[in-house]
Amino acid sequence: MTSIDDLGTDRLREHVATQLERSRARSVALTDAVDEHDLVRQHSKLMSPLVWDFAHIGNQEELWLVRDVGGREPVRADIDELYDAFKHSRSSRPELPLLSPAEARQYVGEVRNKVFDVLETARFEGRKLLDGGFAFGMIVQHEQQHDETMLATHQLRVGAPVLDAPPPPPGRPLPVQEVLVPGGHFTMGTSTEAWALDNERPAHQTHTEPYFIDTAPVTNAQYAAFIDSGGYADQRWWSDAGWAHVQHAKLVAPRFWERVGSEWYRDRFGVVAPVVPDEPVVHVSFFEAEAYAKWAGKRLPTEVEWEKAARFDPATGRSRRYPWGDEEPTEKHANLGQRHLQPAPVGAYPAGASPLGVHQLIGDVWEWTSSDFHGYTGFEVFPYAEYSQVFFGPEYKVLRGGSFGADPAAVRSTFRNWDYPIRRQIFAGFRCARDAKAAELS
Repeated sequence: MTSIDDLGTDRLREHVATQLERSRARSVALTDAVDEHDLVRQHSKLMSPLVWDFAHIGNQEELWLVRDVGGREPVRADIDELYDAFKHSRSSRPELPLLSPAEARQYVGEVRNKVFDVLETARFEGRKLLDGGFAFGMIVQHEQQHDETMLATHQLRVGAPVLDAPPPPPGRPLPVQEVLVPGGHFTMGTSTEAWALDNERPAHQTHTEPYFIDTAPVTNAQYAAFIDSGGYADQRWWSDAGWAHVQHAKLVAPRFWERVGSEWYRDRFGVVAPVVPDEPVVHVSFFEAEAYAKWAGKRLPTEVEWEKAARFDPATGRSRRYPWGDEEPTEKHANLGQRHLQPAPVGAYPAGASPLGVHQLIGDVWEWTSSDFHGYTGFEVFPYAEYSQVFFGPEYKVLRGGSFGADPAAVRSTFRNWDYPIRRQIFAGFRCARDAKAAELS
């Protein structure tokens, strides 16, 4: 594997250009898939209009790459406030004087042309923001994150299907349902990954007791058993906050599920079909994941436990970049990049398993952990507090691993996502863990 630090200036410049073009192709595909009415309307109060996301992508690119890195004059300083995510809530954005679809396309195109001009002469050293091309990598990841957000908006959209993709590879039975992760120290986080974001840093030693973790994410069939047992009506399985929410929101199943006779159906991007039993369950909240785990006699893993299962190599004691090693994700490793528009069945990616035999830790579904979102010891804000620090606290739960809608550029075994515990529109599922008993260690 060749790291970004080893590419050299010319190859790094080529790599950045490729990543920028790949991200933009996805943004264009997601916005060109619908007409102007769908671009400007709000499909859910939880989401921005697609045209806001698209112009916001361009505005962030202008702020960081055109103005800061390039030192160029602003393209459209007059719209900065409109596309500042902290100035206007998602629910209020349709009422703003936003750029029209045509204006947004012209704007992001003009910004991108200037960015490529900046890239031609950019130096990847001399400032922390430039080292290893970090500023460009940050913008690539920002665009891909908004692409996943726009994909979630497509899921909330009502109307005829407009997205299409081939099915994922078939699953296969796994030999065991859970694996033992040995206790001891391991290195969590990173201080060397060139494009890692501030909340992933710094690398640090941490310790776990021995624990078991599910070999694969919880499947639709497993979750349906929880529903059929009366799980949504039994307060025993829910935290106080979770029970209050499930009662208030009248939840009875994952979002986008509907019972037809004796069978569960799901609506995925406008296509209604029976729920696939061996796919990881998706569109469940933290509270639902927590309740299922308690019903199953287990719990959700902590963030530390999730990362150890994903990175720890017991043969060497080293922390890998990915469960399978240090190689960048490919189609054989994980379901990423909107390639299939759905989670893959359990066992579909044997080449992506960890040394301990844990499967599908990367891709398919974001996985809820039991941990609140906070900075690691030694955390430093970079390059701005609004990316991570303003979200630290008990209001947000950490998710790990990426989904089928997350891009490889924005997913690592150290990457941290977070959201409110009630959120279900995101592509989130989970796996369970449990403490190891003394008799199981002898």
